[in-house]
Amino acid sequence: MHDGHPASADSAASDRARYYARIAKKHMSPLWESLHNLVPRQPAPRCVPAIWKYDDVRDDVMASGALISAEEAVRRVLILENPGLPGQASITQSLYAGLQLILPGEIAPSHRHTQSALRFIVEGRGAYTAVNGERTTMHPGDFIITPSWTWHDHGNAETVEGGEPVVWLDGLDIPLLRFLDAGFAENYPSATQPVTRPEGDSLARFGHNMAPVRHQVSSGTSPIFNYPYERSREALDALYRHGELDPWDGVKLRYLNPANGGYPMPTMATFMQFLPAGFQGKTFRTTDSTVYSVVEGRGSARIGDQEFLFGPRDVFVAPSWMPVQLAALEDATLFSYSDRPVQAALGLWREERVG
Repeated sequence: MHDGHPASADSAASDRARYYARIAKKHMSPLWESLHNLVPRQPAPRCVPAIWKYDDVRDDVMASGALISAEEAVRRVLILENPGLPGQASITQSLYAGLQLILPGEIAPSHRHTQSALRFIVEGRGAYTAVNGERTTMHPGDFIITPSWTWHDHGNAETVEGGEPVVWLDGLDIPLLRFLDAGFAENYPSATQPVTRPEGDSLARFGHNMAPVRHQVSSGTSPIFNYPYERSREALDALYRHGELDPWDGVKLRYLNPANGGYPMPTMATFMQFLPAGFQGKTFRTTDSTVYSVVEGRGSARIGDQEFLFGPRDVFVAPSWMPVQLAALEDATLFSYSDRPVQAALGLWREERVG
């Protein structure tokens, strides 16, 4: 004898399906069917842990130089696409990463856009970037800023005979601005902008814990646009010699905007850390998905249930709220960037350190 419940359940399901179909025609949907996805108990990122081994991709980066010129491409870059976000030009939900190549004698023409950009120099010497009338020479390990809506062009001043290819990691907030529908761009009327200030001008004004006496802070972006690796490495070494060693991070510093003490860019935080040989970091996790670029040394990164062995110039990504453990087989230096300033400004950033 049937109690009628199965038929009743089938009827209810059928009624709901008809109801959902009817309201869908009016561009509505029931929250109760998707609440668990829209308001999860903890972050459920679609991006996944991944690594790009530089030795595996370098030939592909160099081969692009024979396919298209820097001028024709505007920016000759191979995008690092997160396997969990195919076709999105994203390495995390909010950030973009790519490897840019410029050959001796080339110029990547001047333009500007509302997206903020960072350049982290991976390989080669002889190239420069110009930002708002000042050029700076690029060296491996340098962190260089292109602020939002500033004219910028890149060039490799060396001749074809005597120069070398230069590669850097581009980091931009493209996915974030795409989400906000706040992207604008404009080309400069000529390939290069006029150089109006000598190289090192911004570093002289703002790079020594000092600032011009009448300087008014009008931007959330640092007035320094090149943070040389030589200085960063020296600071890490000094702290390590003085006994600074965090069980989770090793010796880790964040880059500063000297004008306001905040992050160098409104949407991206940048960090440099040193892991001494034999370091075995404890487990931590943060809500800001983080992109790492290895400057020197070898080690491992355990992210979630995956372990990646890293070496010089490799790039890897740790998604939001996944457990991370860093270890060093030899002295290692890591640069990293994330969207932490955005999360911090909104009161959303969280960190958990497992003791």
